[in-house]
Amino acid sequence: MCTQIDAITDRGSTAVAQPEYLRIAADLRRRISSGEYGPGDQIPTLPELCAAYRVSETTIRNALRMLAGEGLIETRARAGTRVRPRPPVHRMAADRYRNTGSPRSTPFTRDQGIGWSEYRLDKRFERVQADAELAGLFECEVGERLLARHFVFYDNDQPTQMSTSYVRWSDVAGTPVADPINEPWPGGTRAQMASLGIRIVRVTESFTAAMPTELEAATLRIGAGVPVLRYTRRHVADTGRIVEVAHPIVRRGDTTVVDFAIELDE
Repeated sequence: MCTQIDAITDRGSTAVAQPEYLRIAADLRRRISSGEYGPGDQIPTLPELCAAYRVSETTIRNALRMLAGEGLIETRARAGTRVRPRPPVHRMAADRYRNTGSPRSTPFTRDQGIGWSEYRLDKRFERVQADAELAGLFECEVGERLLARHFVFYDNDQPTQMSTSYVRWSDVAGTPVADPINEPWPGGTRAQMASLGIRIVRVTESFTAAMPTELEAATLRIGAGVPVLRYTRRHVADTGRIVEVAHPIVRRGDTTVVDFAIELDE
């Protein structure tokens, strides 16, 4: 663990001067990313940082607050300020919705590389009506009755993904799909629809990136400065009818890689 740091140099640069707390945050961020301060390491104390950078406590606190918002450090009582362990990067493969022959799995467990016993799901179901946005996604009439299924997905005890998945009430009313007690459902949405005699032949997804809302940051246990990946998924039946819309699915963006394979004609 490193406890000695040097002050930032290049104070005489002709470039436009940054606020001191930004310069200090950038230097500490560099030290963390280089491994000088590794996961779990305690960074220098507030007085040590003030002396090293020759600035006030307020400036140091502002720099540390920025790094905490980015999820790089955390402060705990009697433990000081430490570098947060970096969560593993997960790759979302383009073929994750295909059947794998394993009945005790879903696209989420395959994304995470976890077994069924490591998978936990918080869920809340409610009946809603399609607003203009959902009607556009479903290609249905405004006001159509839907079942909204709010999920938080856990890899062991770590919340990794949150989503709201909508299905048509006319498809699921009175069926096991409408009962949250049956979640998580082995095989995911595709298997659920198959149990209703609905054959899924296509999945579409569209991705955006943004900073998290307060709810997203709290639910996923990330700093306000950690970007999230939001995407909308639609399951399309062999009749061309859209039978499920997940809008949005939210994951932390700094540890999610989306892989695509594009086959080109010769």
